[in-house]
Amino acid sequence: MTLEQLSESLPAFAKDLKLNLSTVLRQPELNPSQTWGTALACAVALRNPELIATITSEASALVEPNVLEGARTAAAIMGMNNVYYRFQHLSGNEKYATIPARLRMNGIRTHGADPVDFELWCTAVSAVHGCGKCIVAHERVLKERGVTEEQIAAAIRIAAVLHGIAAVTPSAL
Repeated sequence: MTLEQLSESLPAFAKDLKLNLSTVLRQPELNPSQTWGTALACAVALRNPELIATITSEASALVEPNVLEGARTAAAIMGMNNVYYRFQHLSGNEKYATIPARLRMNGIRTHGADPVDFELWCTAVSAVHGCGKCIVAHERVLKERGVTEEQIAAAIRIAAVLHGIAAVTPSAL
């Protein structure tokens, strides 16, 4: 399925999502790897098969395979970390922050994509999962590496639109 076909398959009440989809994947603040890596990482995080297949198909023609693999790695690692660190934050028990996570995270070093792009994807997936602790940590790294608020906001717009689309695709309804 193409993005156009996916967009056309959305119900009439999701008109704003259709309109936003056509613009968030062409934001000037992000390069193609940042755009499509963010989209794929978020699609994987959202667990919507139609969205994953469509984004993968479109992205495969526009970015290198290491971008796709890095985006999938970001979604996988953040799927784990977001649960752990969101719990740490939401529990209100400071003791949990002193206990080692003991979770393997080798993919953070071995993903093969641009490290700044990977941080951007991790931030977007953390937004999808609602992990404030991870959002703060990854946003800080992005800022230290010269990424602007406009670029970060552009990635979060992708996450927001895809989150809405994942909820209203025909298979989700």
